[in-house]
Amino acid sequence: MRKKTRTIRIGRTAIGGEEPVRIQSMTNTDTADIEATAAQIAALEAAGCEIVRVAAYDKHSAGCIAKLKEKVNIPIVADVHFDYRIAIAAIEAGADKVRINPGNYVDPARTFKHLEYTDEEYAAELSRLEERFKQLLAICREHGTALRIGVNHGSLSDRIMSRYGDTPEGIVESCMEFLRVCVKENFPDVVISIKASNTVVMVRSVRLLCSVMAKEGMD
Repeated sequence: MRKKTRTIRIGRTAIGGEEPVRIQSMTNTDTADIEATAAQIAALEAAGCEIVRVAAYDKHSAGCIAKLKEKVNIPIVADVHFDYRIAIAAIEAGADKVRINPGNYVDPARTFKHLEYTDEEYAAELSRLEERFKQLLAICREHGTALRIGVNHGSLSDRIMSRYGDTPEGIVESCMEFLRVCVKENFPDVVISIKASNTVVMVRSVRLLCSVMAKEGMD
């Protein structure tokens, strides 16, 4: 039995709910090389791919999505890690979905330093996260763009690691911080991805996430 999920549109393609499982892949070309990237997307589509993700590593590559959209038929997802301004550029260029990494979207890139926070300081960091993230959700809503929250075990922030350790609980909380803002802002067009190279950790994390989401009334 599939768990109850929402149906979300990624461009013309619907996922979740009663929709079939969709096939997605990612290009390994330089996104700024329009012709090479479009050719690889066409080859993926011919092989049965229904959604494709491309790297948006700076504002220029994010802007190239507009030209790619003119050449391909399947929905394009922009893969963004470090800079919210790149995510905004990708949305404005017509990306059907944008992926952010909670580990470094607002927090600095991981340096493996142990940080000490009082509860007040930690709450202030969450408030900063919320204000930054709300801006992105508003732009997603304006453009009809779906959002992927993609948590990587290997890139949890120093803040999360210092509070929760290198644990499934830390992976889940990294995701939940962002999901709670989505709920607060009534933004339901969200796709979740949790990845870990250790399969046991990944399975435990996904099961824990489902449990925590259910306890907080999320589907």
